[in-house]
Amino acid sequence: MRYSRIKAKSSSPTPSQTKSKTKNDVIFVSVILIIVLLSALALLMFRTEGSSVTVTVDGKLFGKYSLNEKRSIEIKTENGYNVLVIDNGVAYVKEASCPDGICSSHRPVRYNGQSIICLPNKVVIEVSSDSQGQPDIIA
Repeated sequence: MRYSRIKAKSSSPTPSQTKSKTKNDVIFVSVILIIVLLSALALLMFRTEGSSVTVTVDGKLFGKYSLNEKRSIEIKTENGYNVLVIDNGVAYVKEASCPDGICSSHRPVRYNGQSIICLPNKVVIEVSSDSQGQPDIIA
């Protein structure tokens, strides 16, 4: 029996196929980057400033404070303490007894939905807006 040899096609892409793949990859990455940038811009443009700060300790309400009043609040828990400072419409943790100190190095919060969380002391500080959202269109 005679076996005939079949010439196999080359599996490596031609230069035009490689160039097309690279161009498509660049277009895909560019489109994804534009979508991410537009989403971030929309989030920054439509955020609202909060009017109050709600403090909870271990899931229980500790207090609710206005962002318009300058004050310092000591939050004592069975695990330690945090010192919350409200000044110029922002809230931040000035001092904390927790070992890592992440909450005290967190940037000040002012916008609706922002929060500072101290896990070791089980303290959650969250900015909220008291006003209900008004419709943008008047019919």
